[in-house]
Amino acid sequence: MDRSRGEPQVAPTEDLARGAAAGDPAALEELLQAIRPEVLRRCGRFLPCREDAEEAAQDVLLQVARKISTFQGRSRFSTWLHTVVANCCRQKYRELKRRSAEQPAPIDTGRLADPRTTSVIAGSRLDLLEALDRLEREHPQLVEPLVYRDICQLDYAEAAERAGIPLGTFKSRLHEARKQIRPWLREAP
Repeated sequence: MDRSRGEPQVAPTEDLARGAAAGDPAALEELLQAIRPEVLRRCGRFLPCREDAEEAAQDVLLQVARKISTFQGRSRFSTWLHTVVANCCRQKYRELKRRSAEQPAPIDTGRLADPRTTSVIAGSRLDLLEALDRLEREHPQLVEPLVYRDICQLDYAEAAERAGIPLGTFKSRLHEARKQIRPWLREAP
């Protein structure tokens, strides 16, 4: 507590992450509470349908709780968290896509179906998620630069560090990734 005001002192997220990684359950609980709004916002960038984003955010928080011991503090916690968010959102998209494919086709009544009510993945950034899925199949080394820079919006140096490659290589791969997905995004309905 801040003794001069009688108010609780809020620990910075980085300090909470280090404490949680060291096994402090109180730091983990406080960390999860602190990052919840940011996680939901970031999941919403991938999955604009609120329900999908909320499910992905819960997956992210669960992964953080389970994997926080792997956070070593070599990079910022926010960078580590961006990776967890990106991976969980892409996994949620694949799960929604798989569920959607398993559902029986609606009966053709001659009317156009409202995609918001007939598709499990309605509202998701299908164009972007499909492009990422295709990029991962065809050029897996190009996915991380695109996700870190364009979706997670990390600065170049931090994104290159997170990807574990030199800055020049990172920029080159990012350029190539953008070049690859640009036509795929135009193909999307």
